[in-house]
Amino acid sequence: MSGTSLDGIDAALTDFSRSPMLIGTAFTAFDNTRRADLLALNAPGENELHRAAVLANQLTCSYAEIVNQLLTQTEIVPSQILGIGCHGQTVRHCPQDGYSIQLVNSSLLAELTGITVISDFRNRDIAAGGQGAPLVPAFHQAVFSHPHTHRLIINIGGIANITSLPPKSDVTGFDCGPGNMLMDAWCHQHTGVAYDHNGNWAKSGNIIPHLLEKLLTSPYITQTPPKSTGRELFHLDWLATLLSGSERPEDVQATLLSFTVEAMKHAIMTWYPCAEELYLCGGGAHNTALIMMLRETIPHHKIELTDALGIPIDWVEACAFAWLAQRTIEGLPGNLPAVTGASGARILGTIHHA
Repeated sequence: MSGTSLDGIDAALTDFSRSPMLIGTAFTAFDNTRRADLLALNAPGENELHRAAVLANQLTCSYAEIVNQLLTQTEIVPSQILGIGCHGQTVRHCPQDGYSIQLVNSSLLAELTGITVISDFRNRDIAAGGQGAPLVPAFHQAVFSHPHTHRLIINIGGIANITSLPPKSDVTGFDCGPGNMLMDAWCHQHTGVAYDHNGNWAKSGNIIPHLLEKLLTSPYITQTPPKSTGRELFHLDWLATLLSGSERPEDVQATLLSFTVEAMKHAIMTWYPCAEELYLCGGGAHNTALIMMLRETIPHHKIELTDALGIPIDWVEACAFAWLAQRTIEGLPGNLPAVTGASGARILGTIHHA
């Protein structure tokens, strides 16, 4: 899995023969050049089709390297692996126009690893009228549901998405709004550091009330689900239209942190006010300032990490795409129409045999 945070590649070797069991994990970071090249493809540019194809091949070589690294460290051979679920790197997510683009050369990945590859998980759902996102709620339902307790799962990646797991009704979920995306971009622009460790820079600033109000007036925040979003909406050029230019950078960072939390709060209190437990995962769950603010903002909810449910926060999404790959191979649907808005359950992904 490599997500909108653009930090790198997560690989999780997962056994689903009983309950999900992590056999091993690996991570490789993107360097600044790789991150910049991927970010540039999120907007129109010169010769972008060629650049995208070349970068897809480069990414695929990195995917193959981390797969081989993971197999070596776990002493497992390719013939023991049923399949690789590879999401690819999203560079455009435009369900309103009928497509979502993730960079990966799945045929090359199958060649390099000798393992069957399952990819392109989003477009089958989009073809059925859905958003193609979020897809992880089906996995959350399979592994995190409780028979008597209404749980919420919030994955805080570049985008934050919420899953509602009520004990006696349909699972629902949607993208709440930005997770780390705006904070990371602003932090990198002003400090040269990829992200704000523990939210320390944000804590050094003060929230700008009128800016927070402007951010929260984004129509996306109050839009009725199903819905999904990405860099197409929440990016630094959009943020710049809301700034006067006289703000202290650390105050903007504090405000962006509050925006992420307030968007989550709005989603919870508008759609799931009776939920009892909230579990966080994704890179943003490492941000102690964010978690502290979330606990202060919605004090009546129990807020924990998914580690308490058996899967550490950094590996939930990688495990989810392994699970979706398993569903594809077994001919089982992987989407939840109540989440994505698709006209029905669909088998997701394309299979590239080794």
